[in-house]
Amino acid sequence: MMMGGYNHQPGGDGDSCKSMVVKGFLGTVGLCLIGYILGPPLYWHLTEGLIAISHSSIATTCPPCICDCTSQDSLQESLLSIPIDCVKHEPKVNKDMERNFTQLLTEELRLLEIEALENEQRSDMALQEAKKKASQYQKEADKCNSGMGTCEEAREKAEADLAAQKRMTEMWELRARQRGWQEGQASR
Repeated sequence: MMMGGYNHQPGGDGDSCKSMVVKGFLGTVGLCLIGYILGPPLYWHLTEGLIAISHSSIATTCPPCICDCTSQDSLQESLLSIPIDCVKHEPKVNKDMERNFTQLLTEELRLLEIEALENEQRSDMALQEAKKKASQYQKEADKCNSGMGTCEEAREKAEADLAAQKRMTEMWELRARQRGWQEGQASR
């Protein structure tokens, strides 16, 4: 069918152009998403590989170490994180190092003990504060419960008084009617 000289058919060139734009956009978004997800791990693997290559080339140019450093106490490595010197062949230096090592360990243990005591004091103070607040809240709750009991008793008494007053009013109204009183009559 011809409309105004143009051949307009549903699903023609305009729709295919739009679908290609949408497909292109979705493809670009998909590629960006894949790059966002896979990019950082690939970057780190490549960086580690380059570092390993550079270290291996440096290692081949460095002379071998002369020291015979056997693994010292793991305590020294874990607590102090000090590099170990290879001075075992000199007894005086070795003895001084052991003395220094012992002093450092003693100092570190003393500092750890002080820190533990401070933490314990803080937690004890927090516990005492929590106990005080709990006691205050319990007192407030007891006051509230007592007040509720008093209010409940007063409400029950007021209901009983109201019921008695209604009975008395009904009795007086009945007596008045028996003596000729009618509602709406004014007393003279």
